[in-house]
Amino acid sequence: MRNQLYSIFILVLVFFGNNIQSENHIVKMLNQGSSGIMVFEPAFLKINVGDTVTFESTDAAHNSASISGMIPSSANSWNGQLSRDITVAFDISGIYGYQCTPHSMMAMVGVIQVGEDISNLDRVKQVAQQFKSSFVMNQTRLDDLLSKI
Repeated sequence: MRNQLYSIFILVLVFFGNNIQSENHIVKMLNQGSSGIMVFEPAFLKINVGDTVTFESTDAAHNSASISGMIPSSANSWNGQLSRDITVAFDISGIYGYQCTPHSMMAMVGVIQVGEDISNLDRVKQVAQQFKSSFVMNQTRLDDLLSKI
């Protein structure tokens, strides 16, 4: 009987272990933050596979949306509504770039590193070079965030 209970306990840990240890991180969408105007705070996160991130609409008229080509190829993209919180689950390792759609030209961008697998970093950097060409201010913000990886 004791061995059966121990076996059941191990199975529960194996199947639900990631959910037990997963964490929810908060990123605020701000008009003004410690690093300037039109920012996500924090703009760079390193999290574990299975964690979630809640993008809080602290200030109105912002959203969080993944940037095409700047997420792992097998990951799901997201596109939150303006002035609404959105929670995104990160179940695939890699580098994720995201933006506030109406303020992307102001370099309102962020980067999330999920786990230790950074195999999509070169692709993300290539796309970032093209993407940041539309920035009218804070031209180095995306490069600065990617340099933290």
